[in-house]
This record gives sequence, C-alpha cells and structure tokens, in this order.
Amino acid sequence: MTDTDPSAVAVKSADRVAAAAGLRRTIYALLIVVGAAGVAGRILSVDAVDSARLEGYLFATGRPDWQKKTPFLSANDRSRWLTIRSLVERGTYEIDEIIAEPNWDSIDVVKHDEQGRAAPAPGQGHFYSSKPPLLSTILAGEYWLIYHLAGYSLKDHPYGVGRFMLLTINVPLLVVMWTLLARYVERYGRTDFGRVFTMAAAVFATLQTTFAVSLNNHLVAAMSAMVLLDAVVRIVVEGDLRPRRFVQAGFFAAFLAANELPALSIAALAGAGLLWRFPRQTLLFGVPAALVVAVAALGTNYAAHGTIKPAYGQRDPANNWYVFQYEKGGRVIDSYWSRADRRSAIDRGEPSSASYAFHVLVGHHGIFSLTPVWLLTIVGLWRMCRERASAVRPIAVAISVASLVCLAFYLARPQLDRNYGGMAAGFRWVFWFVPLWLVGVLAGADAWAASKARRIACYVMLTISVVSVTFPTWNPWTLPWLTQLCEFMGWAKLGS
Repeated sequence: MTDTDPSAVAVKSADRVAAAAGLRRTIYALLIVVGAAGVAGRILSVDAVDSARLEGYLFATGRPDWQKKTPFLSANDRSRWLTIRSLVERGTYEIDEIIAEPNWDSIDVVKHDEQGRAAPAPGQGHFYSSKPPLLSTILAGEYWLIYHLAGYSLKDHPYGVGRFMLLTINVPLLVVMWTLLARYVERYGRTDFGRVFTMAAAVFATLQTTFAVSLNNHLVAAMSAMVLLDAVVRIVVEGDLRPRRFVQAGFFAAFLAANELPALSIAALAGAGLLWRFPRQTLLFGVPAALVVAVAALGTNYAAHGTIKPAYGQRDPANNWYVFQYEKGGRVIDSYWSRADRRSAIDRGEPSSASYAFHVLVGHHGIFSLTPVWLLTIVGLWRMCRERASAVRPIAVAISVASLVCLAFYLARPQLDRNYGGMAAGFRWVFWFVPLWLVGVLAGADAWAASKARRIACYVMLTISVVSVTFPTWNPWTLPWLTQLCEFMGWAKLGS
C-alpha cells in the first residue's frame, strides 16, 4: 500500500480527524478545569469586603456588635440561607428568630399568619423567605448532614459551612453544564474555531460564573436547561429512545420551570415536541418524571405557606405579604417593599417601558452591550432556522421562540418589576438561557470562522464579555461596570 493508494489516503485522513478531535477534547477539558478552579478559588475568598474597614473600627472602639463581615453577599442569597438554617436547626420554614440575628437580615422576606393572611402589624404572623422553597429544601439536606453529623452550624461557622456548601453545589453544577455542552459542541460544531470559541465563551464570558460565588436559582436553572437540551438532542437528533432519556427530559424540564417560572415556555415547547414525535415514551416516562418535580414544588410551597401559590404572587392589595411592619431596637419599621421612599432607586422600577427595553437590550444593563457574545446567538439561530434540512433546526426554532416570548414577558412587566434584576451585575432573569444561547453562538462562530475580520470581531465581543463577567470580582450583587459608568457620567442614577 503506497502513499498514493486511496485506502492509505483515507487512513491518514481519518487519523488527522481523530487527532484533531482529541486535541479539541483536551482543550475543552483544560478550559473546564481552569474555569472550575477559578470559581472554586473565588468561593473560598468570598467575603463582604466592603465591611472589613468598618468592622476593624468598631472592634477598636469596643463595640459589641463589631462583626459585620459575612460570606453571604446580599439579601437575595441570605433569604435562601435563612430557610436552610431554619429547616435544619428549628424544623420549620418560619425564620422569625434567625432573621433577628446579626448579619442575617434580608429584605427578600414576606410576612403572613398560619391561614395565609397578610400580617401587617408588629407581632402578627411570621416571617418567611420570599423565594420558592423547593431549592432551599433540597439544599437543607446537605446542611442537615453537616449540622448533625459534623457538628458545624451556619450560625457559628458561616464561612466554613457556607463556602463548603457553595463549593459542593455550584462548582459541580458548572462542570456538568460545561461537560454536556462540550459534547454538543464537538458533535455539532463545524469548525475548530467555532468549537473552541464557544467553549471559551461558556467558561469565561457568561455571568453564570460571576454568580457562582452566591447561592442562587439561576445557576441551577441553567444546568437544568443544559441537561434538558442534552436529552432532547439525544432523543430527536440521535435517535436514543431509551426510557432514561425521556425521564431525563421530563424531570429537568420541570425542574427548570420550578427554578425559573418563565422557563415554563421552553419546557412546554420541549414537552409538546416530544409528545408529538414520541407520544408513548413521553407519556410513560417523561410525564411521570415531570410530575414528581411538580408535586415537590407545589408541596414544599404548601408546607411553607399553606398555599400552592408562590410568595412572590401574593401582592394583592387586600392581602399583600410584602407590606408589613416590624419592631427593631424599640422602633416600628415599615418593610422595605411597603414604601417607595425606602427602596433604592433601582428597586423603584423604571417608569418608562421604552427606556427599560433599551437598557435591558443594549443599554446600561444590556444583554448585548455587557455580553456581546450573544450577538453571535442571533446570527447562529437565524442560520440554523433557515437550514430546513438540518436535524437541529427544530431545537433552534424552539430556543428562538422561547427567547422572544420570555424577553417580551420581562419587558412588559409593570413598573415595580422593571428593576433590571435588582442590584446585580447583569440582567439576571435571562441567565438560565446561557446554555441554550451558546447553541446559537456555536453556529454563529462557525459561520464567521472563514473571515479574518469576523474572527477579530468575535475576539472583541469575547473580550468585552469577559470584562463584564470579571468586573464584580467578589460580589455579583453590584451594578455592572457599564451602569456605574453611566452613573459617573450623569446619564443614570440607579445605585442610591
């Protein structure tokens, strides 16, 4: 067999393809390892660093309440930690005693009595986290082991226990998401540039890693979206009709919606598509798996609040759980949400819906201005939707429809809800889209790979995105760099 033999040429070509694939997988693994290690390092250093100097001053002056530092960086994540603590330490969803402890206060709470009626006056009803209780209930299982078997508590060892739990929760979630994405990228990418660029963007250029130092539902939802995508691709595109794939799809579609209610749109699209194509398997395996999550979500909400309606839906003027008074230091204080003058500028809501839409998309909280890699998503999904013969076209159509529906929902909210996701490093309501939008990034980067000018544009978009992701070094619950620039220039006032 000579070098000019067709069979020899074919063997060499196959060897080159295999070598290239092996090199790419090595690059994926290196990116994942470096990304996970970077997040782990940040979790181990997480601290409310802005309190360090104040704490030193109070200690030097002999103040008994000098301890201000905490590994829990905002009212948002403390709200979930409060439920976790109360379930394990007190066996109840009520957080009355714990929220009164130093450094354990939170504005993300509601107040009602045992019958689900608002308790506006001091001394009435009980305090509860306003967050859906399913996630906190699940995570309380890990804390139960730490508390009862190891003897450590979040009260006495907030740094040790808090950081350990974040390491064992958030880092594995990221690794699972990135690993499944790497599989998709390798199988459905068309160029080396597109594949490696997409993985680099996934690890370093999305705000998921920024929020991985805090306890939040967005990372859990993003991981669920990736596992759901993996199941749908294996079933619809690769023909894997084993029962476990339908269980995977049903369970994680429901778990995604349980952690991000607007994600019910993509869960419904996935469910409808599978039911239409594979009715027997979907009904036998997918639907029961989804029902398990639905029962758990509604059941924990009922156990916490005596109703299946979530706390954030209890804003009826006649029964508003967010409007109440409480007593502290001998003073009667109105809740944060009961009076507009008590809320920060950003939590008062954007009066103009047009201005809100502009800043959410391309302004100071812009999805595309802070993380312009998502511009490639538009390019990629458009191309995928136009390729009628493509096996992944239905998936691209579903992602596009869900994206438009959810963006329309977020932009059409009343003024109180037009708060850009609160004091956060980005428009966090769309963070669960990250793995789905990366599907579009892959197709877009592949399409631009042949042009040097377009590859340079990709590098520029990646650079700006990484800047936005790394700007809030310690605390993701801060305003984006672009928002702070607008405030400095006098174009916006959102931080006060």
